[in-house]
Amino acid sequence: SSQNLSEEFAEAARQLKKEAPRIQFGKIDVTHQHDLRKKFNIQAFPTVKFFVNGSREDPIDCKGVRKASTFITWVKRRTGPSTVLINSTDQAEAIIKADDLTVIGFFRELHHDSVEVFSETARDVPEMPFGMTASEDVCANYGIQRNSLVVFKKGKPVHKEVLEEGGQNKLGLTRLIKTFTLDLVTEYNIETSVKIFDVPVENHILLFTPTNSETFNEIYENYQSAAAEFRGKILFVLVDTNEARNGRIFEYFRIRDIDVPAVRILNLTSDAKYKMPADDVTLENLKEFCQSYLNGKAKQHLSSEEIPQDWDKMPVKVLVGKNFNSIIF
Repeated sequence: SSQNLSEEFAEAARQLKKEAPRIQFGKIDVTHQHDLRKKFNIQAFPTVKFFVNGSREDPIDCKGVRKASTFITWVKRRTGPSTVLINSTDQAEAIIKADDLTVIGFFRELHHDSVEVFSETARDVPEMPFGMTASEDVCANYGIQRNSLVVFKKGKPVHKEVLEEGGQNKLGLTRLIKTFTLDLVTEYNIETSVKIFDVPVENHILLFTPTNSETFNEIYENYQSAAAEFRGKILFVLVDTNEARNGRIFEYFRIRDIDVPAVRILNLTSDAKYKMPADDVTLENLKEFCQSYLNGKAKQHLSSEEIPQDWDKMPVKVLVGKNFNSIIF
């Protein structure tokens, strides 16, 4: 909530006052400051922006940061080095073992396009520690070819990405790394819904199925295998149709009991929905559906009526598919 975020923001300000007094924190109630709201195009609340070197032009958006410790990391990485330079195997081990998730860049040399992209990505992912090394010993110890990014989870490598010459798409890397803060397939519930929308992947695929059905294990295995192939491009979500609290999401997708198991893709930016043409949730069908969607060949699934003109006139608002996402989330 806004209140929570405000408290965490204040806590970050208190801690950084001692460590980095030149970084000033302030808050503005834009309900009374219409000009500022317009000038900085504030659409959602709360919004956090970082102004650099006293300039009002092009402040940096601080999105998806919710904890004081993450605010502090985010600010420090914007004002100083964003990664730790690793010179020895012992140092690498200590960093990898200190947290659940760690990202390490293994490089041939530290003057390389991909190092810049790696450092930029580290600035945008304050939730986890980043280190980089050009040490032959460290690379040999982990058996990593240089110019690679490796994600370690609980001390073990779980993903390796080769960083190409000429740099990589920073946004793509940021999205990929942030997905490791979620499970490969995330079950939708009150707690996870916030995390799901924090990860900046705009394509979500949802499997609607009762988790106690006889076919569930087989379907879920196929779904997980597909999730591994599209990690960073499409976020895989599981919705248990036996859970009464998920009723609103069934209504939004117009899912009825007789439709399950059902698979839908939602594009968060356009609110467009897509229905998997095949009925069987096989790995082949899932891969084909995801690929055709990413190639722009999937057909949109239209099932919402128009937004009523007086939808927000009464205390109870009228939601239809077309305004559900923007109002609820």
